[in-house]
Amino acid sequence: MANAYTSPIPVKQTHLGNALASEWTKIKSVRSTMWTLGIFLLLVVGIGLLAVANTDATDYADMPFTVPAFFGLMLGQICLITLGVLVTSSEYGTGMIRTTFTASPQRYRVLAAKVIIYFAVAFVVSAGSILLVGLAASAAHSGPEAGDLPWAGTVFKGGLYVSLLGVLALAVGSMLRHSAGAITAMLGVVLVPAIMPAFLMIWESTQPLGEKMNDYNAITALAKIFGADTADGTGGGSQLVLLVVVTVAAVAGAFALLEKRDV
Repeated sequence: MANAYTSPIPVKQTHLGNALASEWTKIKSVRSTMWTLGIFLLLVVGIGLLAVANTDATDYADMPFTVPAFFGLMLGQICLITLGVLVTSSEYGTGMIRTTFTASPQRYRVLAAKVIIYFAVAFVVSAGSILLVGLAASAAHSGPEAGDLPWAGTVFKGGLYVSLLGVLALAVGSMLRHSAGAITAMLGVVLVPAIMPAFLMIWESTQPLGEKMNDYNAITALAKIFGADTADGTGGGSQLVLLVVVTVAAVAGAFALLEKRDV
């Protein structure tokens, strides 16, 4: 048509990069990120350095220098779980998710961007804090009495494990769309398997279940990754694989529900 209207505003096709930029702006702008990651660093680095100050070289004869970070991660993982939930559920709570989906109608792209940005932030912060504690322990106690065991792998696997827990929390937050409910559910995922074995081991019929829960709960998994528990010699590999499978399943469920429900 000769008189067809042409917008003076340039229009371009959006892509995943635009969604990533949007989610990066969100996660670095909200106070919850500063508080949760700040407390995480305080716990992991603070408790780790305190442990370093109260150990000597002989304590690292059979364990890597990153072991002190394990003590802080036992508590710090709750911070990453909380942040993971808030990345999605907070927008549903405030109603801002409507604005987000209006600006980006491709919902799958929004959720994918949230997962990618959150995982990148969580992994960099967690692996960086573990590395810092490991370097401090190595500088303070490296010597003939210490085993000087390879510990780079614990930095990667430890950061990966707690980051995947956070991604699992993000998926749960997307499915439940309620911050308190999703955080409570994730606390159950972390704490119940760590507590229940003590009760399940009482009865012979439930002992196998108790042993499995004891082997695969988050605390034991981190202990194996950091070499604090070397009973099976796997280094937490099987626990990490299980978490990957569960996280992928949860994220797939979040994507499926995202397209089927109203905002």
